Formats: sequence, structure tokens, C-alpha cells
Amino acid sequence: MKKTVLLSVVASTMIIAGGDIKPVEPVVETPAVKAEESVGKVSGQLRGFYIDRTYSGILENNRNSLAFGGWIGYDTAEWNGLSAGVKFYATEGVKLHDGSYSLASYDPSLYGDDFESYGFIGEAYLNYKIGNTNLKVGRQRLDTPLAGADDARMLPNLFEAAVLSNTDIADTTLILAHVTRESVGTFGNVYGAAGALSLQSGYGLGYKEGTDGHFADMGVIALGSGTDTAGVTTGAVIYKGIEGLTLQVWDYYAHDILNAVYLQADYGWNCLLNNDVKMKASAQYINENDIGDKLAGDVDSNYWAVKLGAKYSALSGYAAYSQTSDSNAAMNGGIITPWGGMPAFTQGMVTRHMFFADTNTWKVAATYNFKELTGLDLKATGYYVSFDVGSKATYAADTNAKEAGFDIKYQATKSLNLRLRANFPTDFKDGLDWNEYRFIVNYSF
Repeated sequence: MKKTVLLSVVASTMIIAGGDIKPVEPVVETPAVKAEESVGKVSGQLRGFYIDRTYSGILENNRNSLAFGGWIGYDTAEWNGLSAGVKFYATEGVKLHDGSYSLASYDPSLYGDDFESYGFIGEAYLNYKIGNTNLKVGRQRLDTPLAGADDARMLPNLFEAAVLSNTDIADTTLILAHVTRESVGTFGNVYGAAGALSLQSGYGLGYKEGTDGHFADMGVIALGSGTDTAGVTTGAVIYKGIEGLTLQVWDYYAHDILNAVYLQADYGWNCLLNNDVKMKASAQYINENDIGDKLAGDVDSNYWAVKLGAKYSALSGYAAYSQTSDSNAAMNGGIITPWGGMPAFTQGMVTRHMFFADTNTWKVAATYNFKELTGLDLKATGYYVSFDVGSKATYAADTNAKEAGFDIKYQATKSLNLRLRANFPTDFKDGLDWNEYRFIVNYSF
């Protein structure tokens, strides 16, 4: 399926997928909207991405990459509640160095396998809405706690699924989904050979089966060739009936592999000492256990985290802490997350060690919104994370990995977003450090 996609084709035909699992919002029917809907809608996002990483410590090297791409798509007008959509995704690499492509010179996370450019139909779906119920079937983008797009590089993870949602119960969203296959986004290639690191960081042992726009069985993505399953069945309840409180319960039944339960609670309130200070407390929990044929072996994993945040005027920040326990089961009790799901409060920009067995993690972050000060829609975030990785971890055991970084976002126009990001891990594994910078341009329409 590999193919080179010309930049001119990319610019004119790419589309970005907006297919999340939330119910479709009601449309206000004015004559202008009806006229637009009568011919459907074209949408998309064009992306330029530059990344530069300099290693130090046990590895001394610099590599960088540049690519252009994104997505473009078309959604039909709704007819008796029924509509359809199709979206094309592509990435086109730019050669920056003499000679052939290699890991020594290029970061692989902007390309397909072997640094190839490629394009494919990433989304193709039917959508049916009746009352407060919405059904979406086909290739689509998902953004859920333990199966998601993880859109951190050029192209996101995409899925073949049927997603049913309903909001008949006041302040409550009910979701039922069945996911059969996944196409792995370009970020997966940063892990190279799959192993314990990738399996606990969002990319399974068979993630290479789903790169380059291929859609592979969810079991194969998780555990590799020969582990086909009936897919992943997911149910969720999201409740917002109490002022300031949001509760989420998700269950992922990955047939013959594991059952994962994800819980999250968020509560916001005005500070008792100063009404202008907005407080927010959050907690999350993940439990995983083996089921059926136990294709991953025995699974017994637990993770929990808490977060406390505050916002005053243009300044906001939070502190978070998490623990992952250990056991005698797969990954020594580390959290198995092969399908792009990465909800952890304590993750870094690149370091995702918080899901390793026997690991305690804390994180602090602060954001300043410059709009009132400058008139510009500009936000800057700085953060610091520390991972105390214990002896039971299956990667980087007995290390104290750290990561500092920043993230600057500028919404130049309604359509144009500029982003400068950086991360500076130390002891990602013992003696491995780097400085990484990313510059990202997104144009949405």
C-alpha cells in the first residue's frame, strides 16, 4: 500500500478526521445553514511538522525531520438522519540530508515504514442520528481513554468501529462501541522494534502490522501476528448532573486478552479564600485483568492518580501524582495500553514511564494566557515530571527518569495555529538524555 504522494495532491485533497465518539450537536436550522447542508461539507487540516532531537549521554547524535500533510474530507448533507463521510490522510517527507534515509539522520515519527511517504482513506463511515441517539459505523477517529488517536506527530491512529451514543437520560451520555481494527499513526514508528516500552506507551507488539495506512486486527496490533481476536467491546457512562462534577466509567473488553476498567472523576469549585480562584480536583484509576484465552498471559495491573489544579486570571497550574503497582503477571503488573490510549495525568510529552510496574510519578505544570496582556491568542505552558521507576519495571528498572519541557500555542487566525514544543528528558533509560524541539503549523478549514 506504500505510495509516494505528491505535495500538490496533498495540498488539494487531504482531509482531517473529526469523527469522535460524542453525540452530534443539534443544528440550528436557518436558511443559510440549510443551503450549505444541501451540498454537504468539505473540511480538513493541512499540517507542517519539523522535529529536531539531539541525544547525549550513552548516545551522541542529532537527527531531524520535516514533513507536510494532514487530511481532507467530505461529509454529505443529512437525509432523514442519515449521512456519510470520507477522509483522506497523507504525509509527504522532505529530504533534509545527503545520502539515504537512516535513523541516525532522520526522526522516523513523521513518515511511514522505511521513511516512505504515503496516503490512504483513513475514514469512511455512515452516521445515523435519531433524537438523542447517534450511530457511527466504519473507519473513524476515536478519542477515548484507552483507545485513541494519539495525534502527536503527522497522522493519528484511526479505527474501524461501530459507536452508539445516547443522551436521553438527563446530564448523562451512554456509549457502546465495538472496535475491530486499527491503523497506527506515524508516531508509532518512534518505537522501532516493539517491546515492553511500546506496549506500555500506547503501541502494541504488533503495531507494525497497522502502519502505512493498513488496518490490522486489534488483537494483532496488541500482541503480534497470529493473535487475531473478536476485537474490543467498550461501554461508557459519563455523568454531569451535579454542578462542577464530571464522572466517567469506561470498560474495555478486549476479547481473549484483557478487561480494562477506567474511572475518572473531576470536580471544580471556587476557592473558599478567593472567589476569583477556580479550583479543580481530579482522580483516575485503571484496573486490568486477563480474560478468555489469555493471549497476553496472566494480567493483573493497577494504576491510580490524583491531580489538583487552580486558575487565577491568566495563570493556571496543577500538580499530579500517580502509582502503578506490581504483580507476578504480564509486564510484572505494568499497564498494557496497545491502542493509543494515554489518559495519564502524569505523562510527559515523550516519557510515558508512569504505566511501568512498581513506578511512582509526580508532575507539575503551569500555563499563562497572554491574551489580556498582549491581545494575542497566545498560551505558554511549562512542566516538570519525575518517574521513580522501581525494580519490577520491564524497561528502565531502578532509574529516576525526569522530563522538563514547554509548549507554546499561538492561534494566529481562526484557521491558523502555530505551535512550538520542546522536551528535555534525562535518564529516559540509564544514561540516555536528549533535547528535542518541534515546530508545528496547522491550517484547519
